[in-house]
Amino acid sequence: MSEAHRTLEGWYALHDVRSIDWRAWKAFAPKEQEEAVAEAEAFFRRAASVDDAPEGSSGVYALLGHKGDLMILHLRPKMDDLLRLEVEFAQTALAQVTKRTYSYVSVTELGQYTSEEEKARTPQEEAFIARRLKPVIPDMPYVSFYPMSKKRDGDDNWYSLPMEERRTLMYAHGAIGRAYRGEVQQMITGSMGYDDWEWGVTLYAVDALPIKKIVQEMRFDEASARYGLFGSFYFGLRIEPETLSDMMAGRLR
Repeated sequence: MSEAHRTLEGWYALHDVRSIDWRAWKAFAPKEQEEAVAEAEAFFRRAASVDDAPEGSSGVYALLGHKGDLMILHLRPKMDDLLRLEVEFAQTALAQVTKRTYSYVSVTELGQYTSEEEKARTPQEEAFIARRLKPVIPDMPYVSFYPMSKKRDGDDNWYSLPMEERRTLMYAHGAIGRAYRGEVQQMITGSMGYDDWEWGVTLYAVDALPIKKIVQEMRFDEASARYGLFGSFYFGLRIEPETLSDMMAGRLR
């Protein structure tokens, strides 16, 4: 049996993808639309200010393409916190004209491909770990989210590789990501036992193109080229609660 790597975990995460039934929305009277938007904006503001929990982060994204119109992202210390937010949004009038097309439940994770012997961490390392496990959603306009797993296919079985080989592959894989520092910020969440895939990857960026570049480059890395399995990609732009009314009126700028 190959040795399992250790992991550190932080906040729990919910990616909630919704499509909007525009016909149902247009059937609302103008006053009903106004009230529904005000109610949803108030919910998103409360979530973003984390009024419901001691700490966390939330954001809303307008998605491009057919897979959904909105992606609501919540990070909280407890699963219970996520459930409360999920149920609270479900009670809003806006939720009644949406259909959930996808969701993903996970927890922020940092893989520890190190020796069994714990080494003392520097303050800089502690700060890095804190940022990875309790990540505040960055003020970057673009997001790409996708789930992924590692292969268990004959000789291409990630879980039968020796620890040292996995460590070497992951270090090379991470070097690609480090080359995009300042352009792309990555959040890794683990979902074994929580969802159908093994990890979720959320990429935030100041420009759309570096997201394509980093994913493309990583596909040629052995950890992905030989052992990676990928789900659907969800790409969008961040919207602030006060701009929800513009989106619902077709006035996104």
